[in-house]
Amino acid sequence: MLVEHLGHTPRIHPDAVVAPGAVVSGDVTIGPDCQVLHGAVISAEGGPIVLGEHVVVMENAVLRASASDPLRIGDHCLVGPLASISGARLGDEVFIATGARIFNGAVVGDRSEVRINAVVHLRTELPPGSVVPIGWVAVGTPAEMFPPEKHDEIWARQSQLDFPGYVFGLDRATPDLMVQLTERYARHLSRHADDRRVSD
Repeated sequence: MLVEHLGHTPRIHPDAVVAPGAVVSGDVTIGPDCQVLHGAVISAEGGPIVLGEHVVVMENAVLRASASDPLRIGDHCLVGPLASISGARLGDEVFIATGARIFNGAVVGDRSEVRINAVVHLRTELPPGSVVPIGWVAVGTPAEMFPPEKHDEIWARQSQLDFPGYVFGLDRATPDLMVQLTERYARHLSRHADDRRVSD
């Protein structure tokens, strides 16, 4: 389904295929020979999303962009099932495996691999040819990689990146952080009330 959001209608190259049941919303450009499979969601929430050539977005993957963090995926990339990418920049020939997560402001260099259930955290930069192992977390610039059981070391780097401040504009020390965060985000998302289905 193609959806007009905030006055923007997705632009799909005639050689690209968007499967029935996938949702493409807003300021999205999908390049030639791309394949967007069933259940995928590509949602431009105020910032553009651009997919290059020969990008495969598999089942139930979620791609999002915001006004402060557009999403750009280079050529010949694969985004695996259940992967989530929000406001990041991916180079060419990047492999994002099943269940991987890439957060706002991240940069993934050409020919990198983010393997099953791995995480590239907020504002983290992976140089070209990087590999984030299965289940590991890459955090910081320059990126450091940690196995999931190293929570304290991950948090020591991650907390400096200030997720609530960077993404939501809120101080982590705010006493009612989740109240303010959810109310602010719900107001932002309410802009979908005026969306218009363009095609199935």
